[in-house]
Formats: sequence, structure tokens, C-alpha cells
Amino acid sequence: MSHTLGIRQAQKQKTRQAFLDAALALLEEQSLSSLGLREVTRAVGVAPTAFYRHFRSTADLGVALVDEALGSLHPMVRTTVSTAGGSEERIARAIELIARHVDTHPAHVRFIARERHGGVQPVREAIRAQLVRFAEEVKAELAKDPEAVGWNDDDLLMLAHLYVDQMLITASLFLEALEAPAEERERITQLATRQLRLITIGRGHWLD
Repeated sequence: MSHTLGIRQAQKQKTRQAFLDAALALLEEQSLSSLGLREVTRAVGVAPTAFYRHFRSTADLGVALVDEALGSLHPMVRTTVSTAGGSEERIARAIELIARHVDTHPAHVRFIARERHGGVQPVREAIRAQLVRFAEEVKAELAKDPEAVGWNDDDLLMLAHLYVDQMLITASLFLEALEAPAEERERITQLATRQLRLITIGRGHWLD
């Protein structure tokens, strides 16, 4: 019995992932608000009723895509902004992480960039919640730094949001440059380095 249940659960997970993959592919050319349920089920090759065994609505599917796109990044972001190494090393780690993630998961990055201010409220809220979580995690790492002595929680959180926002901007720039020559990607790397460096310099003088 347990073996049969395991097979069924694996098949259910496989079908659910097929819905996510199909939706992500369809969303390369359109926004989630215009995506039809029948479009997704047709792409997967199942009846429309099968969709509701996995998701309540296309908005629910969108929220699952947000989790898939951003959920796995939390451990990497914490490692990237950890106090290990100097500020220049941390900046280099952050930009490398962003560039690698955009190269590996461009469809996910494009989805987040489009839907962050899109027309589907549950998805906007899911993205916002993930970004708030990122900021809280960055804040926790920043608080471990000796430079954080004398900072209050609100200011540390503000700084964390600045870093997170800048990482999003950098991801968008790398996304636009996916097919660009190496010189353009290097220009983006240098620009992002200078922008993050500026935030870091401002941080050093905040308590002056």
C-alpha cells in the first residue's frame, strides 16, 4: 500500500511541476493576468478539471511560481552578505550570485520582474513577502558586522532593503543583457559594483 501511495504522490508532484513549467514558458510572452487556465492545461496535455487537483486558480499557480523562483535563493543570499571577507569581497559575491542566477533561471527572473508590479494581487503580495524576508535575513547578517555597532533596528532594516533593491535592479540589467556581448556584461558588473560600493560607503558614514 505504501509503495502504491508513493508512486501516486510522485506522479502528482510530477504533474504539478508540469503545470509550473508550462505556465512559466507561456509567461515568457504574456502577463499572469492574461494567462488562461485552458492554455496551461492544453500545454500540459490534461483536462481542465485536472488543474484544480493542484491549484485553486491561476493566481495560486502564480504564487507557487514565486516560491519556486525565489525560495531557493534565501540560503545563498545569507551566505553572500555574510560578514566573511571584506566589503569588496561581499560585493563581488553578490554580483556573481545575481549574474549566475539570471543566466541559469532567466524565465523565473523575467516572471518576477514583470509580476512584481503586475495585476494579480496575491502574486504581488507573495513577491513582496519574499523580498521582506530577504531584507530581514540581510539585516540579521549586517547586524553581526562590527560596523553595525550603534545602529538601531529600523536603520539596519532600511540598509538591508537598499541592498535587496539594488540586487533586483542588477538582476534586471543582467536579464536585459543575456544576449549582449561580454563587454556589456562587464559594464553592468562594473556599474553594479560602484552602486553597491556607494551604499557601503554611505553606511560607513551614517552615524557621523
